[in-house]
Amino acid sequence: MSRMLFPIGIQTFSEIRENGLVYVDKTEYIHNLVSTSKYIFLSRPRRFGKSLLLSTIKAFFEGRRELFEGLAIAEYEHDWEPHPVLHFDFSGNNYNSFKGFESQINRIFTEFENKYEITTDDADTFGVRFRRIIQTAHNKTGKRVVILIDEYDKALLETVDNEPLQEQIRNELRGIYGNLKGQDAHIRFAMLTGVTRFGYLSIFSDLNNLQDISMSEQYAGICGITTEELHKYFHERIKLFSKKEGTSVESVYKELKRNYDGYHFSPVNSPDIYNPFSLLNSLSECNFDDYWFRTGTPTSLVKMIRNGNISLQHLNNYDSGIRALSDVSFNLSNYISVLYQSGYLTIKGYDKEFRMVRLGFPNMEVERGFLNYLLCIYTDIPENETEFAIRKFVLDVRNGRTEDFMQRLQSFFSDFGYDSFDLKNLERHYQDVIYIIMKLMGFHTDIEYKTASGRIDMLIRTADYIYIFEFKIDKSAKEALEQIDSKDYMLPFKADGRKIIKIGANFSSEIRSIDSWIIES
Repeated sequence: MSRMLFPIGIQTFSEIRENGLVYVDKTEYIHNLVSTSKYIFLSRPRRFGKSLLLSTIKAFFEGRRELFEGLAIAEYEHDWEPHPVLHFDFSGNNYNSFKGFESQINRIFTEFENKYEITTDDADTFGVRFRRIIQTAHNKTGKRVVILIDEYDKALLETVDNEPLQEQIRNELRGIYGNLKGQDAHIRFAMLTGVTRFGYLSIFSDLNNLQDISMSEQYAGICGITTEELHKYFHERIKLFSKKEGTSVESVYKELKRNYDGYHFSPVNSPDIYNPFSLLNSLSECNFDDYWFRTGTPTSLVKMIRNGNISLQHLNNYDSGIRALSDVSFNLSNYISVLYQSGYLTIKGYDKEFRMVRLGFPNMEVERGFLNYLLCIYTDIPENETEFAIRKFVLDVRNGRTEDFMQRLQSFFSDFGYDSFDLKNLERHYQDVIYIIMKLMGFHTDIEYKTASGRIDMLIRTADYIYIFEFKIDKSAKEALEQIDSKDYMLPFKADGRKIIKIGANFSSEIRSIDSWIIES
């Protein structure tokens, strides 16, 4: 088992099976889908196995029974008769121009047209060509067509900052996807996958026969790796991992869970889902790293948070209606839905009475990676220097070097560029940046901590110290410190036993940094 071969980056089912790579059996889900449904939509985050799922369904409908020997679906009765499969893959292409989009669609359609000897006319739209392909494939083979569309939303996501181009692409896609309803008599099965489900919508409003299983309890584990699957397929590998780490098997399981587990794709009875990309990389290398997050930079999502009306600390404890998570607008203005569908937030709890879900970061990899990237967006610090900068702050706070900490913080803010500041909401900008720093430092940090007499701007608790911060803008450090005393913010912590340190600080909008502070123990 130590020679277990991992399908890192391999998304073709036949290649995995023919080359003896480890395959986590998802064919029970596929049996249920193809037996009971016809038009399916599935949203999952990037690198969560959507492409492999479609590749597996493709192999099933191509009648490649030998690939499924020993898998769950082989236990059921199927005719295994080959069907014509029209497989679209929109990933890996650049859609920064309409010409690029047209080229990709034309390449896919030309391949189908050559296969089924279809003659086209230059005046034919993509919708007309697709309709002809579906009908001809059915008529020539005698079998209804299977349509699999991978990353249907790739072109739409890449054009969120170019509304005219996005509208052009949307109109073409509407004409193409409309055939999923108009050609029903010729279609055996169809499935679309993507990261987002665009609502309000031209595309999906025309497809009222599409079954969205993205938040279905029955299919919550269709992508990703469950805890049960982790133990079933990888226990021997984890034993090897534990030997390499010089620790127990239980410790490796615990660390894998802390870093890569925690996804829930249904409000009710969802199993814990591990991120498959990170988990397989970790098991392959016998190492813990931020594999998934470093493969992509959610710049647009982070910018949406900066322009929104939610404080960062609420992202890990955010209540939302279920319906609000199902659809996003074309301009991605509903950033909570985007963060959920993209995998940066997941379901942590459910209020059945009000159909509300509580969202939070799924695991340490996502939270740590997200905050590190936020720090680069909110400040001018280079991404490869964040850990070095945070280490210095950690040592200051851990050892009670409050003066050093404040000097470092002053220098940190002084290095910001002008564009780093939201001058309309300067106080929140400072709070968000400090919150990010403290979370990355690993201390228990609360922003606007509620007491009986008011709200503490920031509270930090370490093993030996409790820090109470009060910040003012364009006032004075003395006023900030007086508020701590007048509101008796220390009262809830006087019996704690740890040393209490009060810090009153003033931010200057003129110099866009801390201009003064007072520290009292």
